Amino acid sequence: MRQASEYIVFPLDVASAREAETWVEMLSPHVGMFKVGLELFVQSGPEIVRMIRRAGAARIFLDLKLHDIPVTVCRTMERIAGLGVALTTVHCGESPAMLKAAVQGGAGRVGVLAVTVLTSVSGSDIRQAGFEPAYADNISELVVKRAAMAQAAGCAGAVCSAQEVRSIKQRLGPEFIVVTPGIRPSWQTAADDQKRLATPAQAVINGSDYLVIGRPIRDAEDPVKAAARIASEIQAALPAKGHQG
Repeated sequence: MRQASEYIVFPLDVASAREAETWVEMLSPHVGMFKVGLELFVQSGPEIVRMIRRAGAARIFLDLKLHDIPVTVCRTMERIAGLGVALTTVHCGESPAMLKAAVQGGAGRVGVLAVTVLTSVSGSDIRQAGFEPAYADNISELVVKRAAMAQAAGCAGAVCSAQEVRSIKQRLGPEFIVVTPGIRPSWQTAADDQKRLATPAQAVINGSDYLVIGRPIRDAEDPVKAAARIASEIQAALPAKGHQG
């Protein structure tokens, strides 16, 4: 059985490799994975991935959200697969061909996750982007539709908010990985730019496999204690997760 801490993905949303290394040294024993996003990867390059791999057992989620023509995505994914990361992302976009190209490039060496709808996006944003009212009024419909497209293309999983996880698991099965950003523990009430939030317990009960949790840990007076507190919340929710279906 997975340890509760293995559900936690800590995003290294920092500007330098030195700052990232400080967080990695501090949190490696307390989280399951580190997420490297665009800012840090552009600043530090592949060496940041190598540093995390040297630091401990925590795995790496390279969150670059690729979105380009299929041949470019395929070639880029080949390079990513060579870095030894566990998971990486590609936008669902408009065509399944790009998702299939990502899976082809990954060649089974990295889990390809499809980004469905960003958790910062609201129904009004969807409406203004020109989507049909059915999707603007119910973002979950759009998320599940895109997740199904990703699974058909061979993706290992998808990124979505906790509100859509249960529907995705019910439709696509328990093996389809779901990574959930927008996680805020019940004891944190700070203002936020995320629109579709959930607590760690809610996300786990709904079926999330990994929870991206940054600010509640990063902004805490004692980040290690905050991570442990979140792990305890996850641990308490695990028995309920087993009864969802």
